[in-house]
Amino acid sequence: MTNPSNVPNSAQNQPANASVAEESRGKILQRGGEELLLEKVDDRFTVHAGSGQQARDLANRFPATVAPGTAPPELTEFVVNPAQKDQVLNEVRQADTVEYASHVYQVKDNPASRIYLTNQVTIQFAPSVSAETIATITSELGLRQVKPIVGVNNAFVFELTSDAKENPMKMTNRLIARTDVMTAEPNVIVKTQSHYRPKDPLYAKQWHLNHTGGFGLTSGSHVFAEQAWDVTRGSRSIVVAVMDDGMDLNHPDFQGVGKIVAPRDFKGDDFDPDPDEAGEDHGTSCAGVAVAEENGFGVVGAAPECALMPIRTTGFLDDDTIESLFDWATTKGAAVISCSWGPSAVYFPLSLRMRAALTRAATEGRNGKGCVIVFAAGNANRPTNGTVNESGWPRDAVSNTTISGDTKWLGGFSVHPDIITVSASTSLNKKAAYSNWGAEVSVCAPSNNAPPGVGLPNLGYVATPPQVKVQLQGLGVFTTDRVNAAGYDASSFTSEFGGTSSATPLVAGIAALVLSANPELTAQEVRQVLQQSADKIVDSDADPQLGLRKGTYESNGRCDWFGYGKVNAAKAVQMAVQKRAMLAASQRSIQLQNNTSIAIPDNNPQGIVSVIQVADSAIVRDVQVALDIDHTYLGDLEISLVSPSGSAVMLQGRTLGRRTKLQTIYSLQTTPTLRKFFSQQTQGRWQLRIIDSIANDIGTLNWWKLTLGA
Repeated sequence: MTNPSNVPNSAQNQPANASVAEESRGKILQRGGEELLLEKVDDRFTVHAGSGQQARDLANRFPATVAPGTAPPELTEFVVNPAQKDQVLNEVRQADTVEYASHVYQVKDNPASRIYLTNQVTIQFAPSVSAETIATITSELGLRQVKPIVGVNNAFVFELTSDAKENPMKMTNRLIARTDVMTAEPNVIVKTQSHYRPKDPLYAKQWHLNHTGGFGLTSGSHVFAEQAWDVTRGSRSIVVAVMDDGMDLNHPDFQGVGKIVAPRDFKGDDFDPDPDEAGEDHGTSCAGVAVAEENGFGVVGAAPECALMPIRTTGFLDDDTIESLFDWATTKGAAVISCSWGPSAVYFPLSLRMRAALTRAATEGRNGKGCVIVFAAGNANRPTNGTVNESGWPRDAVSNTTISGDTKWLGGFSVHPDIITVSASTSLNKKAAYSNWGAEVSVCAPSNNAPPGVGLPNLGYVATPPQVKVQLQGLGVFTTDRVNAAGYDASSFTSEFGGTSSATPLVAGIAALVLSANPELTAQEVRQVLQQSADKIVDSDADPQLGLRKGTYESNGRCDWFGYGKVNAAKAVQMAVQKRAMLAASQRSIQLQNNTSIAIPDNNPQGIVSVIQVADSAIVRDVQVALDIDHTYLGDLEISLVSPSGSAVMLQGRTLGRRTKLQTIYSLQTTPTLRKFFSQQTQGRWQLRIIDSIANDIGTLNWWKLTLGA
């Protein structure tokens, strides 16, 4: 009978410090070159017997019950009184029908992460270790070789025999300390966890977010949203500004507490950006791709829990307009700005004021971290900045001219250095035939496929010659539409949205997820995360219109068709989390407390101010305020924190009602507006202001504590 969890009898006679070392060795899991600290689950262990029925019969002989369906199929999980667990486990191990029995573990401080031991270990020996030496080492440990690991030199799977004197974790921890062993890991079992999947009924149609294959779909042509949503589905503190034509805010997928932030209509010069003209359908679909709410209705956006700043544009471009658009988004708190439009011209350099407006937003927004600005590359199958020999264009009825010969194309917005320029790929991981391309493309995102087309003065939206004569394959994007019959489709949704217009808000939504996972990132760092985590899709076919081949990558890791690749939401969010962990490891904490109690005057608009003076000079990266107040009616109070620069954030409005004791902590989780202090200086006079606005009740601030992460 194999008994891998037994401890050698000699351990009982070792010094106390040796026993401690043994206990520690039994709680460290070697995994992928890292060490995970585990703890035993108090009330259960697992048994591997000749059969499941033999294990269940065994449970009936002991003060134990079987937990049905919780353990892996090959194991039976016994639940026992914690005080009796070790005794019962040792007795069960002696049964003839038991092959091995083991404690159940969990990652320390993470009860949801159950880990089950098997009787297998993996060992990779140094290249110089001979087969004879391996046999000697493993025989002494009571191991039997099962198989080599294909493709890994000198690495094997072993199984514990009845001669083994240690469980797999202790054994591998002892082995990893040897100079002749490169890797030693126990084979553990953990439960799979399904990736988060929204319940919205039309989500299954949104292949661009996630799919498992089907007609018109190639593996990996989506953005892996479900794995990203396992980490974050967004945060209301991250606001995505969609600048476009009108947005139908009556659509159920834009409803939700705090969903809409700072709406603006520059066309109607008011604060209602709803469309009021026929054909204003584009913005509603773009907004849905980015941030449609997860609410059990319709569809979801890439960042469903982020907020939406709907901005209706005039439909025309001039310096004043661009300044107004981007200054509004910046000052009203946009984190990401999505622009699925460009100039209606073949060659359009930006003016000085336009360039400056974009740079201000990209560098000064978000308290100096910068707004992430995302622009569509365009849909003419032309370079963002380059020359094409044109022919076949219709003669303009007004100017009696046509586009012909070597023609310079320039999309001024898409070449701005602070912009993330987005091209389009298809559901088959190919270049969308219409997608503009060039050295300025940062990333691509999945969209539909269609012939190239471009909007030009006096020509409207026309096909871009020469005509594409082959069939173009690829699915359209399913997203929100104007409610009922007003938009593209009478259903309030459309299945045929596309163009770089659709790819752009998809990237904007993923950027919002990245900032939800790590709001400390600057705009340029978000761009780097999206580029570095992108999937290198390849299209070696010739473009069906111009015959170009620009779908493979150069030594710098980018190509003209796809930039640095197709955005991968899961990889991007994971990279953002890793960067946050690295930052947290380097942060220090400043904690100061004011214990002077102050009476809060009744019905006094001046209130009281309690000060904490911070001497350390650093940059604010986190803020927490803890306080203790007694008051006969807390609903009278408004409480604010004021930084040395004079910026103020309300911590508590008059919502506490009849409560008389307030002892709480305000943090980014409870009060996201504390982010307003990020990037400010820690040094100076921090003030807690408390105002009692209503007569007849009094109270006292007992103490408050300020914690600044720097």
